Amino acid sequence: MSRTLALLFFFLFLITFEIGTAQDYDYAGDKPPTPPAPPPAQDSCSGIFLNYEFLYREKEYPHVKNATAQAWAFKSTATIFNAGDVELKGWKIFIGFQHKEILIAASNAVIFDGDDLPVKVGNGTHLVGYPQTDLKTSIDTANDMTQIQAKIEMTGTQFGVKPPGIPMPKTIRLETDGYKCPAPIKKKTEMHVCCKKDPKFKAKKPKSVKFLPRQEGDLSMTYDIIQANEGNYMAQVTMENNHPLGRLDHWNLTWEWMRGEFIYSMKGAYTHLKDPSDCLYGPAGQFYKDFDFSTVMNCEKRPVISDLPADRAKDEKIGNVPYCCRNGTLLPTTMDESKTKSVFQLQVFKIQPDMNRTALFPPQKWKINGVLNPDYKCGAPIRVDPTETPDPSGLDTTTEAIASWQVVCNITKPKGTASHCCVSFSAFYNDSVIPCNTCACGCPDNDTCNPNAKAMLLPPEALLVPFDNRTAKAKAWAKLKHYPVPRKLPCADNCGVSINWHISSDYRKGWTARITLFNWEEINFEDWFTAIQMNKAYPGYENVYSFNGTKIPELDNTIFFQGLPGLTFLMGETNGTDPKSGPRVPGKQQSVISFSKAKTPGINIVKGDGFPTKVFFNGEECSLPTVFPKGDGHRSHVSLVPIIFLTIMSFVLMNDHLHLQ
Repeated sequence: MSRTLALLFFFLFLITFEIGTAQDYDYAGDKPPTPPAPPPAQDSCSGIFLNYEFLYREKEYPHVKNATAQAWAFKSTATIFNAGDVELKGWKIFIGFQHKEILIAASNAVIFDGDDLPVKVGNGTHLVGYPQTDLKTSIDTANDMTQIQAKIEMTGTQFGVKPPGIPMPKTIRLETDGYKCPAPIKKKTEMHVCCKKDPKFKAKKPKSVKFLPRQEGDLSMTYDIIQANEGNYMAQVTMENNHPLGRLDHWNLTWEWMRGEFIYSMKGAYTHLKDPSDCLYGPAGQFYKDFDFSTVMNCEKRPVISDLPADRAKDEKIGNVPYCCRNGTLLPTTMDESKTKSVFQLQVFKIQPDMNRTALFPPQKWKINGVLNPDYKCGAPIRVDPTETPDPSGLDTTTEAIASWQVVCNITKPKGTASHCCVSFSAFYNDSVIPCNTCACGCPDNDTCNPNAKAMLLPPEALLVPFDNRTAKAKAWAKLKHYPVPRKLPCADNCGVSINWHISSDYRKGWTARITLFNWEEINFEDWFTAIQMNKAYPGYENVYSFNGTKIPELDNTIFFQGLPGLTFLMGETNGTDPKSGPRVPGKQQSVISFSKAKTPGINIVKGDGFPTKVFFNGEECSLPTVFPKGDGHRSHVSLVPIIFLTIMSFVLMNDHLHLQ
């Protein structure tokens, strides 16, 4: 009997061991461990207490032998606790992830710059609160933890930390203005820090505000609630361009509804898709059982919104909103102050539990882009004091919005991002044109060309034809000039707009350049502009003859060019004289620019001082060649001294010959 019991216990041990080792977890048992209580350090904090807790992880497929390439699914939490006596408004934290993490989900927060989940956060990420953006004090809430604390539950993937190592972030800190955080205290699976008010911080507050002060940025968007009803509200979106060179053309705006809202109607703008299916089969359809969704403007969770054309500005049904209907153009402040703003209105329907007229939440994850314009990165909406506008009746009074949120977007240039325009260089002292860089504006997957090869030098006339028609000219020019021709030709620049900067002349008192703009897109650019930054030549700028030119010294020595009246359109690409066999013809604008050497002593045009250091088209920074035309072309070899000497000698010899006769 004892032998039988021993065998039974042995088999039970084997079964238990098999079950316990069936999964590759960093914890024992069938369920993740319960997170421990907050660390004791929270009790001694008199500011904002942040805590990051690693919970557990599990090996993901595929299982690989290389530990640095193995993916792990992890879960962790971050807690923000207001242990001070001042309300924390618009909280924002930074978590310094460092193990190629991909964040899959995060509760009670959104990514600050509006990126969609899943998102790579291996270099760290900023999170802001949603829907709880503010944390009240324990004093004002009688220690109500739901109002003084926010907890973010995160799920993600990370790489490269082999058990028993723990994939912890580098740091965690509060990024809200006015607070200062020391280095966090780190333990095996937990880190925490107590952040306090920075005594040296001086907030710029023109007046006392109930909510956060308005922020400054390249592009500011305001989401104002101008009318609130039970179950729906009317909102007005105002976009204001504050950058002297920033610009948007044919803008597209997107955001994400977080609480089941949908757009019933709009004025001053429109959505690209009108499809009621998302409402019918979603939460809205379950709530509004007898609602006619066929008349709804948009039911998408992420609608795409565009500006109306100018001919709809006075339309009583969909237009008739001040500053609307400009075909998606927002000009910079240096061009026309009256065209830096765009406004539209929308009626938004809500669902439970937000049917109360005071339950108001703005959409999140705002993104905006244009055609051949800078890239903008937008932050999360922050609650600001209600917008005040003059009363439409004309009386000396103001109308205040019910609630207002501000979204600030700034021009960014992420590393490795392709441009939208490019520049070629040429000069009178060299026959060849240095074209736009290979793949300057990105390269599609193409096996027929080499994206890593240097662009081939071109004859000047090749700039007038599309890239697909330049191959024969480039090969013929290389053969004539004895230039090497790669076996696999370099890829195109793929730019919608290209600009040629040509040094036309160089003389004792000055020099001239010629700028030519080529539009390879099919769309027209209205009210176009280009801005040229020049380090050495800027003080010598005199005049431009076919454009309107303005010197802007406060913008790093920039010369701002735009079309004269009647020349404000840069036309799109069109068919040539022979549409069947001839190449297409780009839209083109050109002007000569004169410079004086009086204010730029020592300037050396042949060595490259006459070429721009930065070029912008409609706010987008263009790709520049990395080299200048060399001064060893056939013209630069010619010296005036031998020519004059030979001319005089020829004249003398001819006279002697005539006298001898």
